[in-house]
Amino acid sequence: MIRISQLLLVLSAGALWVASRMVWVEVQSFDGLGQPKATALNGASWSTALVPLAVLLVAAALAALAVRGWPLRLLAVLVAAASAGMAYLAISLWVIRDVAVRAAHLGDVPLTNLVGTQRHYGGAIVTLVAAVVTLVGAVLLVRSAARATPEPTRYERRPAPSPQEAAAPSERAIWDALDEGRDPTDPDNKGR
Repeated sequence: MIRISQLLLVLSAGALWVASRMVWVEVQSFDGLGQPKATALNGASWSTALVPLAVLLVAAALAALAVRGWPLRLLAVLVAAASAGMAYLAISLWVIRDVAVRAAHLGDVPLTNLVGTQRHYGGAIVTLVAAVVTLVGAVLLVRSAARATPEPTRYERRPAPSPQEAAAPSERAIWDALDEGRDPTDPDNKGR
């Protein structure tokens, strides 16, 4: 499941990168002297968090290789929060009533020269899909963290051996008995 979630996170990062290159808002302006001018604002300009979120998703996909247990759950929560941020960036393009002032500011167009703005929803849709895929990846990370059994470490204290295990001869004692011609499984056999 971790591999699938890593793949989903990398795909979401790629989708965010694509969305950051797409046009989100176009600003039309006219200064009264020349031809009307159109300035395109791509996703990286309109929503500056898209590229950092893509980098975060790639880092989270790589970090999922190194962590297990509660750190993996914490990573999943971070990825889910990033998913919520992506959804906010995408939905805000639809929700904001007037994008003209912000678009003019980002496009370095004086408000007096502003003629109109046009929204392009393709980048926002790609970002929203990436947010959903990222959320699925976060859920898979949590599920894999819950399923994973902790691997014993080299320095972990082992439980005391049971009485049967303690009475069992060591591997060296078995080989010594075989070298002497005794059956190591028969305690009464003294080498006959």
